[in-house]
Amino acid sequence: MKRVKLKVMGMSYSQTQSGAYALLLIEENGTRRIPIIIGGFEAQAIVIKLENLEPPRPLTHDLFKNFADQFRIAVTEVMIYKLEDGVFFSRLICNDGKNEHAIDSRTSDAVAIALRFGCPIYISEEILEKAQLTNSPSDTENVVPGETETRYEPGGKFDTYTDDELYKMIDEAVKTEDYERAASIRDEIDKRKKKK
Repeated sequence: MKRVKLKVMGMSYSQTQSGAYALLLIEENGTRRIPIIIGGFEAQAIVIKLENLEPPRPLTHDLFKNFADQFRIAVTEVMIYKLEDGVFFSRLICNDGKNEHAIDSRTSDAVAIALRFGCPIYISEEILEKAQLTNSPSDTENVVPGETETRYEPGGKFDTYTDDELYKMIDEAVKTEDYERAASIRDEIDKRKKKK
C-alpha cells in the first residue's frame, strides 16, 4: 500500500453542517487536498496547537500527551487507513521502546494528537485519490492554500480595537477557554504586524 504524507493546511467553518468545521489536509509534496468535517471541540484542540495558545489547564489531547510522556510511550505516526460512508478512519501508531501498537482513533483526535507529538500524518494513495478535492467546495473556500489560516468569528471585527485592547482580550479569551475567539484575535494581531 502506497502512503502519502499529509500536513494541516487550515480550517474553516463548515458551510454545509451547522456547528461543524472543515479541517483541510494537503499532501506534503503536492496539491491534492482532503476536507474532513469535525466537531467544535476537536477543532478547538487542533487550533490551540496550530496557534501556539497555552490553555490554563490541559485539554484532553494535552492530557493524553502528558500521560504518554510519563509512561514513555511515543506516538510515531498517524495513518488514515479507511474511508467509509464519508467517514475517515485512523490509527495512532504507538511505541513504548519495545513494542509497537496500533490504536484506532477518530481522525480529528488523531490529527490533534499528531500535532502534539510532532509526528507525521499519512493516508493511503487509494483513499487520497478517492477523497481529494477536485474543485473548491464551499466548505474550504475560506482556506488559503499554503497557509494555516483559521476563520472562526463570523462577522467578528476587531479592527476598531487598539493593540493594547486586543492583547487584553486575547488573555481573557484564553483564561475563559474561548480558544476560537483567541485565535480570531490572534489573526487580527498578526495581520497588523504584517502591515507594519
